[in-house]
Amino acid sequence: MPESKKEFSVAVIGGGLVGSLAAVYFATRGWSVTVYELREDIRTVKQASGRSINLALSQRGISALEGAGVGNGLFETLIPMKGRMLHVGSGLTSQNYGYFGEAINSVDRKLVNQHLLNMAEKHKNVSLKFQYEVLSIDFEKKVINFKKPDGTVVKATADLIVGTDGAFSRVRRELMRVTRMNFMQEYIDHAYVELNMPPSATGEYQMDPSHLHIWPRQSFMMIALPNIDKSFTVTLFMPWSNFDAIKTPEQLVAFFEAKFPDSIPLIGKELLIKDYFKNPKGSLMTIKCKPYHYKSNCVILGDAAHAMVPFYGQGMNCGFEDCLVFDEILTKHIGKRGTPSSERPTAEQIGKALDEYSSTRNPDAEAICDLALNNYIEMRSSVTKLSYKMRKNLEGFLHRIFPQSVIPLYTMVSFTRIPYSKALSTHRARSSWYDFIGLGLGAAVVFGLRNGGAKYVHGLIKVCPAHK
Repeated sequence: MPESKKEFSVAVIGGGLVGSLAAVYFATRGWSVTVYELREDIRTVKQASGRSINLALSQRGISALEGAGVGNGLFETLIPMKGRMLHVGSGLTSQNYGYFGEAINSVDRKLVNQHLLNMAEKHKNVSLKFQYEVLSIDFEKKVINFKKPDGTVVKATADLIVGTDGAFSRVRRELMRVTRMNFMQEYIDHAYVELNMPPSATGEYQMDPSHLHIWPRQSFMMIALPNIDKSFTVTLFMPWSNFDAIKTPEQLVAFFEAKFPDSIPLIGKELLIKDYFKNPKGSLMTIKCKPYHYKSNCVILGDAAHAMVPFYGQGMNCGFEDCLVFDEILTKHIGKRGTPSSERPTAEQIGKALDEYSSTRNPDAEAICDLALNNYIEMRSSVTKLSYKMRKNLEGFLHRIFPQSVIPLYTMVSFTRIPYSKALSTHRARSSWYDFIGLGLGAAVVFGLRNGGAKYVHGLIKVCPAHK
């Protein structure tokens, strides 16, 4: 009798957020999965503060977690944030994210990573290996050379190599040697530093935890997201030149007294000075590339394929959705998870799936990279302008009347799974019409909705593409 085909094997390079979730998806197909991570096991090391940029989990990420069956135990730790709280002058202004009670969710990066590693490790066909540094990859032979902490070089083989090793991906770099990959890396002239706002003396939140707090200051900003221990993670974003100009504690305190005076008693001068000068200043960049794969042998997901600035809160969500989209495409080509055809796919089937993934996912990834960069301008500046508020009010008015056909850009991105590229193209197509309708509404208000004004506005809405 002929021998049955060997178990399909996957090497996941990178055990962070996306890699650990991808491992679960692959394991539930019955594949033999080995995760190789450069760092130590995050579950056993002390939290390294200073570079986290708190995460905001929204619909795309939630859908991916639910698709893998790993939401329980994590969703209970989420802190819903229904909107932005703007700290401008001496007042506070709330701007809701959604129009029907939607919220994004603050979540701790380390907690998410730990949870997903635990979920992956529950599968008997998953092996986790830490402190494995990629030296080189032979994609034709599907061989990966690793260096261990003691200097030992070891080889590993797999039917499919999956790179989830972040923005500075070694897998991507190796992939560029064997495929005609277009690649773009662009830094912005802004950086960030992480600060901490502790709980109050009575152990409570010092600000409303149902909001993402923003101090918009035109060319720079500060944000704060709530944590489950009643603290806030505060992140200051501003040009490198601003950071370079602050060299002493006195200069730092003077800067905060001038720009963020209400935050000083909440953070505390001593802690502010300690965190600002102790924590590293992080760079911000965008990475785009294509294709994401090589034959049936390798594919990259998450930041390895599309790193973005954090201003739309979609980095993790996009990476998680990568796993879900890839799984959906695999189902199309090899069958549902748990079926015999899914457990032992052919190289031809995997090759077709990778080719489709690259071609369909790239436009969406590039769209959210662009949207994330544009949203920095909105968060630090536009949110305080009257024109922005009028546009938001108009979008909200139309969305409440036509909730299925007129969907604001933020809602499409954060609260649906509408492809990012479609959300962006729809938004661009509607922008001129929103301005047109705004003029019509303004005219109708001026005339008190008399002499056919209401019918005129209704007519404008009917011909707007947003209504179609």
